[in-house]
Amino acid sequence: MVHMGPSHGYDLMERLKQDAGVEDIDPSLIYRALHALEAEGLIQSVWDDKDSQGPPRRIYSITGDGEEILTQYMEKLKTSRKQIDHLIEVYENSSDQKKEE
Repeated sequence: MVHMGPSHGYDLMERLKQDAGVEDIDPSLIYRALHALEAEGLIQSVWDDKDSQGPPRRIYSITGDGEEILTQYMEKLKTSRKQIDHLIEVYENSSDQKKEE
């Protein structure tokens, strides 16, 4: 998920669809994850009562600890991607050599 400032849960779901290619996701899963992340102190929320088109909604934002964990996670993903890319390259080179024989 891209962290782009405070957002409502619905906005986060839309970003998952747009940025991560997540098609159908149960909103209850998003909200459970948000509650768990907040309980761990990785995000925080406040009520947004300025939206006059309905009941107040929560606005979620990442905390300093959340930023730190996210940075570490992204580094792990980069390492995994490099390993996967290497494995694919080895496989493809091996397949090419077998075709030449």
